[in-house]
Amino acid sequence: MAYDSAATRERILTAAAAEFAAHGVAGARVDRIAASAKANKRAIYDYFGDKKALFAAVLERLMTDLAEAVPPGDDANLGTYAGALFDYHRAHPAALRLLLWEALEMGDEPVPDEETRTQHYLDKISAARTTMTSGDNDPQALLFFTLGLVGWSLAMPQLRRMILGPDYTLDRLGAAISSAVRTLADTPPESAE
Repeated sequence: MAYDSAATRERILTAAAAEFAAHGVAGARVDRIAASAKANKRAIYDYFGDKKALFAAVLERLMTDLAEAVPPGDDANLGTYAGALFDYHRAHPAALRLLLWEALEMGDEPVPDEETRTQHYLDKISAARTTMTSGDNDPQALLFFTLGLVGWSLAMPQLRRMILGPDYTLDRLGAAISSAVRTLADTPPESAE
């Protein structure tokens, strides 16, 4: 049987995504990634370089998958985008965990593929600008708030439970987030006096 380098690379990326989601970059172990991927450590280093470069490749794939699943330039308003993003992260909890690990471990430093990722958000800001009913709102701030509402509500299940109660369903929460974002996008800001 011939060696399939594409399949090996794919197995490594899948195993690394699970390992990084569970342990972050610092806590992830190349030995565990290799064992889970049924690959040797040398293949990981040959394909990706070091552990940080492997994490960057995992994030690049994550952001590509996310952009394809929840496109930045669609015609939907920001509330619809918030609902779609909430549903995506709900179905793919490792994606949000990877982004949280990135924030924890990299802080305010540049992140992997930052230029491409920034362009993704600029595309979404442009799309949001065209669907907002109040021309006075700041589409950049609205997108940032939208991402915060979606991410925070899923990343903090203990706060969600304590504040909203244990019977507040994720379906109800997703609808509430979409509604809140629509309200933010449609409400003109108060004038500063």
